[in-house]
Amino acid sequence: MTKQDMINQRLLKEAAAAQMRMHTRRHFLKESAMGLGALAIGSLLGGCGSNAAGNAEPAIAFDPARPLLPKSPPFAGKARSVIYLHMAGAPSQLELFDFKPELMKMDGQDCPPSLLAGKQFAFIKGVPKMLGPQAKFAQHGDSRAWISEHLPHFSTMADDVCFLKAVTTDQFNHAPAQLLMHTGSPRLGRPSMGSWVTYGLGTENQNLPGFVVLTSGGSFPDAGKSVWGSGFLPSVYQGVQCRSEGDPVLFINDPKGMNRDLRKASIDAINEANQQEYKNYHDPEILSRISQYEMAYRMQITAPEVMNINDEPDYIHEMYGTRKGEACLANNVLLARKLVEKGVRFVQLFDWGWDAHGDHAGNSLNLGMINKYRSVDKCMTALLLDLKQRGLLEETLVVWGGEFGRTPMMENRNGVQNPFKGRDHHTEAFTIWMAGGGIKKGYTHGETDEIGYSAVSGKVDAFDIQATILNQLGFNHENFTYPFQGRPFRLTDVGGKVIREIIA
Repeated sequence: MTKQDMINQRLLKEAAAAQMRMHTRRHFLKESAMGLGALAIGSLLGGCGSNAAGNAEPAIAFDPARPLLPKSPPFAGKARSVIYLHMAGAPSQLELFDFKPELMKMDGQDCPPSLLAGKQFAFIKGVPKMLGPQAKFAQHGDSRAWISEHLPHFSTMADDVCFLKAVTTDQFNHAPAQLLMHTGSPRLGRPSMGSWVTYGLGTENQNLPGFVVLTSGGSFPDAGKSVWGSGFLPSVYQGVQCRSEGDPVLFINDPKGMNRDLRKASIDAINEANQQEYKNYHDPEILSRISQYEMAYRMQITAPEVMNINDEPDYIHEMYGTRKGEACLANNVLLARKLVEKGVRFVQLFDWGWDAHGDHAGNSLNLGMINKYRSVDKCMTALLLDLKQRGLLEETLVVWGGEFGRTPMMENRNGVQNPFKGRDHHTEAFTIWMAGGGIKKGYTHGETDEIGYSAVSGKVDAFDIQATILNQLGFNHENFTYPFQGRPFRLTDVGGKVIREIIA
């Protein structure tokens, strides 16, 4: 160690010691909150019954000093990890999976008044025209699943996936619908599904985050980073956003002049200060902060290697359709496979640009839906094949879908028909598919009416999807809770049922 390194270490320790001695306004407020403030809050919560704060116990044994240690679920789940591909903006089920010949016969006709009465839409005013399927469909595999011409690669996997054709929601704006799908509430503040899963199961690789988020499409989902936030769970469980090109995590490399030993010394000094603060205030978030600093240090060695997709063989890149030097969906899907292979528990992909207000000839203001179909077709097919060939599909649950569906009638903004033949937001029916993780293969659950407007059988909602995912991981969603504000909270709020019909 050089003389300058020794001086730097001494300065860091002196700074940490000074921080321990300081009584800042922040410390004063914390002390106040733990004194009279705590008494006041305690008296308010005292009337909440036996499950008031202080008596309610988390469903999971939480060690704040080692929050990501792998844990066993309450019962044996079929899945060990989840890859969730969310197409932000909501793809049209009527152009991909829900074939409706009757709708084609109605193409161009005025929408029947019965479909509009008492309904809310985002971009339909007056009397819109019906819009037939903008694709040709065919049945595929032994399951005879209907899949459109826009997904030629995916059609080869018809017998490996399970389609849920009658998914519903009560949110018709993007951000609330995305929040509902991923946090169980259309409002901000709830933990995301990935946070719940890593809270319950930890992660099998202590050198990587348990919950990784990958984004593509040039923008975040409408709900922003809240869809992978930890809400009221300890912050160590929030999603860690990574990249498939360049540094996997921003600032993961040491700055110029900072070597590995000095980095370790700086983290030790910071954590020494944090340990002292924990002794004073007993806030478990401080231990989470210490754990995150140590995780960041370990990730500097592990993450660049694991998250480098360039070391994959050429045939894998061809299979996924990756593009070198781009943060594209294909690159992220390949990275998702690498991450679950290395023990990451929950990988969440968000691909922006699926807001289908434009045509299907690649000319819309939304990049053209044809291009979006092509961007996902090859890589999601490759993911299933790759996992299957590696023996990982049975223990990896793959989920694909958006936040709501699309109307069988055309948009009609202020009484003017959309020249791009766009479909409006629709809450009463859309399609999600699942594969692996103990889900039935080659099975279709639920059905919509003859024009794809409403669910007529097998109706499910976001809470049912969440309950089923948790079930496949080994959790009863009704018992999997966390105490907050005087009562136990759960991902599925007060709803949800496991969709038993789709479990193998």
